[in-house]
Amino acid sequence: MGVISAIGDSLAANRKSLVHKESGIGYSGPANSRYTGEIPFGSVALSNAELREHTGIHDAGASRTTLLAAHAFRQAIGDAGLSGASLLTATDTALIGATTVGGMCLTDELYRDTNGGAQGSDYLASYDGASVQQYLQNRYGLSGPVTTINTACSSSANAIQYGARLIRNGLVRRAIVGGVDSLAKYTINGFNALQILAPAACKPFDEHRQGLNLGEGAGFLVLEREEDLAGKKVYAELRGYCNVNDAYHASSLSPEGEGPFLAMKGALRSAGLDVSEIGYINAHGTGTENNDASESQAMIRIFGTPPAFASTKSSTGHTLGASGAIEAIYSILNLFYQEAYPGVNFSTPIPETGLRPLTEFQPMKLEQVLSNSFGFGGNCTSLVFSAAPAGLAKAI
Repeated sequence: MGVISAIGDSLAANRKSLVHKESGIGYSGPANSRYTGEIPFGSVALSNAELREHTGIHDAGASRTTLLAAHAFRQAIGDAGLSGASLLTATDTALIGATTVGGMCLTDELYRDTNGGAQGSDYLASYDGASVQQYLQNRYGLSGPVTTINTACSSSANAIQYGARLIRNGLVRRAIVGGVDSLAKYTINGFNALQILAPAACKPFDEHRQGLNLGEGAGFLVLEREEDLAGKKVYAELRGYCNVNDAYHASSLSPEGEGPFLAMKGALRSAGLDVSEIGYINAHGTGTENNDASESQAMIRIFGTPPAFASTKSSTGHTLGASGAIEAIYSILNLFYQEAYPGVNFSTPIPETGLRPLTEFQPMKLEQVLSNSFGFGGNCTSLVFSAAPAGLAKAI
């Protein structure tokens, strides 16, 4: 696995921040946004120049989205012991990436290219929505299936699911899956137009929540068949998954949480688990009025009394297309280290549900963790992770 977010540029750094309730949300945002300094964001601390040094990417046209993805991708394949040469010849290795921003972080550059005459800039190859995966494919010589998924905020959860299905159906032996998004003026202005950006640090599941904080980051995981795992580091098992679409509204979930309810129900069925076997939920928990009320209703419908849950977006901000992968990684760390990560900023439960997220770090015996990702248009995905099966290699 590999990850970069507002709370760290590695697995270890992210885990440390989660354990110690350290939030990466602040008033530093994109230099070209009028809202930087006015609205809080979950910004990655590394500049583009620093990301170039970390990744060895010095192509003038590489976008920040691509740089973030390359940082996490490089960590993931290194953690999995995959060399560039092995990737080059592995036609049975898939890359399934996700993003909602992609090249839109280059809105100003695109405007200048569109209106600047015939001579294009270095960024022409980066505007495409699939530019991130195309760059990784070319840089690492990937010759297996490569796909980009954009289903809004469930994008990288769906990338994980799709990679697993490719393996399960015998189409590939290995899938590198994940997602990335960078903070971009285009996205900030769009969410501001929806009037759901919080003026302060977000408060998921709190009665006084005021909206979400946009964040940026990337997360990638390597999925492999169980029969190929001998002697390898194993973090966890992807036990079940489900994607549904309630089609209730372009940017809202139904009040009763039909989409989240069906996604969680389907993931549990896919995993062959009873509701009582889920020990912790990494909730979607954006901090918006609609999402938190809807997800709360759905959890009550599924579980009656939900298990321990929290939203780590209170630490990272909402990383959009990257959130499903980043939060899947956090869910896997829950299992690997047998600990539950809290949300921050919570004080008062929503009166209609009375649910209280976990607010303090806790060592916790966990066998199964549920991770939720819900996107615009009602595209809802839930993933179930289980502790690594007995007998497989496991190393800290």
